[in-house]
Amino acid sequence: MEQISISSPRKRIYHNILETIGGTPLVELHGVTEHPRIKKGTRILVKLEYFNPMSSVKDRVGFNIVYQAIKDGRLKPGMEIIESTSGNTGIALCQAGAVFGYRVNIAMPSTMSVERQMIMKAFGAELILTEGKKGMPGAIEEVNKMIKENPGKYFVANQFGNPDNTAAHHYTANEIWEDTDGEVDIVVSAVGTSGTVIGVAEKLKEKKKGIKIIAVEPEESAVLEGKAKGPHGIQGIGAGFIPDIYKKEFVDEIIPIKTQDAWKMARAVVKYDGIMCGMSS
Repeated sequence: MEQISISSPRKRIYHNILETIGGTPLVELHGVTEHPRIKKGTRILVKLEYFNPMSSVKDRVGFNIVYQAIKDGRLKPGMEIIESTSGNTGIALCQAGAVFGYRVNIAMPSTMSVERQMIMKAFGAELILTEGKKGMPGAIEEVNKMIKENPGKYFVANQFGNPDNTAAHHYTANEIWEDTDGEVDIVVSAVGTSGTVIGVAEKLKEKKKGIKIIAVEPEESAVLEGKAKGPHGIQGIGAGFIPDIYKKEFVDEIIPIKTQDAWKMARAVVKYDGIMCGMSS
């Protein structure tokens, strides 16, 4: 058995919880890479975004959207934050709102997990549940209605169209580049808002021309491939439309994944590599 060393804890005092976002570890998989379909010698690394304070890659996005809006004056004192979200972006916005002192309103499909709803309520957010079968378009419709009724009251986070979403992942890309010493050939990311895959792609393609970027979406709702939207069981991705911030020129390949296969692989990573992850991973 190879020797394993445990890193010393970081000896630094942070000004607030938002400063702990990012710097998540890359971990090499060994168990699932024994699968016969995986070429021998292939190194697969996973970036553990659950090391962020609210256990999600969306922590980066929620912080950056709110921070940049305050910085450039789009989010003024007394205004409220509003967003349509399937869960984790909403949680991140709620945390950022709590730290910066802004009330947060979240519209989300009623089919999203109760746990996510409870977390957002714990932050003091106003939660508006929309009809589940309408999916994210239904939540977006509700947000648009609220804005129309109270113009000037809300700052709209607009995760699907806000360039601050993709910009947040330029930092993610830099972390990947530094931690691999530039020895990264392929990046795979599931697509919800597309902020992660496009933000990482924008920065890494600047650094390495030959790098391949693969976007993953639910097979049952493969809209990036031009197919019809449909119901699927992979929460957090596959919104059923192509986001405004999606830039197809940065994506080299799109892979559709069945819900059942996503669940199967998530369980395999837990069982054989000891890494607890969700189906969108």
